[in-house]
Amino acid sequence: MAKRRKKKTTNNFLTYLAWFLAIIAIILSSLVAGYYFGYEDAKEEMASKTKYEKNKRLSVLKKLEKISSKKTRTTVNEKLKKVLKQESKAFAGASHEYGDISLPQAPKPPLRIKREVKRVSTKPKLAIIIDDVSVLSHVNAIKSLGIPLTMSFLPPSSFRPNSAQLASKEKIYMVHLPLEAQNFSAEEPLTLRISDSDAKISQRILKIKQMFPRVAYLNNHTGSKFTANELAMNRLLYALKSQNINFIDSRTTAQTKAPKVMKNLGLNYVARDVFLDHDMDKVSIKLQIKRAIKIAKLHGTAIAIGHPHANTLLALHESKALFKDVELVYINRLY
Repeated sequence: MAKRRKKKTTNNFLTYLAWFLAIIAIILSSLVAGYYFGYEDAKEEMASKTKYEKNKRLSVLKKLEKISSKKTRTTVNEKLKKVLKQESKAFAGASHEYGDISLPQAPKPPLRIKREVKRVSTKPKLAIIIDDVSVLSHVNAIKSLGIPLTMSFLPPSSFRPNSAQLASKEKIYMVHLPLEAQNFSAEEPLTLRISDSDAKISQRILKIKQMFPRVAYLNNHTGSKFTANELAMNRLLYALKSQNINFIDSRTTAQTKAPKVMKNLGLNYVARDVFLDHDMDKVSIKLQIKRAIKIAKLHGTAIAIGHPHANTLLALHESKALFKDVELVYINRLY
């Protein structure tokens, strides 16, 4: 009897143990399943939250970028609008450089000099010179564009006494030297004439060097009469050479004697290819920008000349995407 009772007790114990282990297994399975499904839910929730946060950040960044872009455009536009307001004498585009704007019909710009087509392996270089820079509003508006534009400063006068001081703050600049024109009613003070002597021209260039001690490049303001006179150009270019100043012909006349005289002096002739703002509307200026880029691609280099008028600078600002095919450089990177 004792043995049978003991065996029964053992069976009961094993049964209870089996049930206990089964219950534990069920509980553990539930926990694992709950953990798994909970983890997946949490994972999905976390991914959804992360995506939401990412989209939110992107939305905020886009808004900030839009606001920033709008502010930049506003700032640029505001600065450019100040250009003409602060200028004491406003000219009607580049046409004043090669003729009298008071005439009934505005003269046409002289054709650019013919150049040899030259394919280069490097990116074509385009230098844009902004003439007639003379007051702080010009400098601020030009620099607000954030692209390399070479400023050519008119010499100081009673109209613009601070032009040399403004130039001294720039790393690279030019001087826009007034030369005698065939017909021009708004002549700059101290304009050099074909009748000026060697001594007078040399003294003027020495004075320019004293006012602009770092000047290495100079181009002519007007000068359709002066640059067409071989004797006058001999005097001027000899004086410039003695001061280590390079002459860039604005090419205000097709009869310019600069190529011949510079060759005789052993100098390379360099001239502008395009006037950007003969016509002052933005559409015309943008077409001229495209033309300058095309010329740079043909010859490896090109020089364009514009003026610090609102439409010219706005056209340059709105044409930045066009410059991807060329390298915009200061004049000292070109020659």
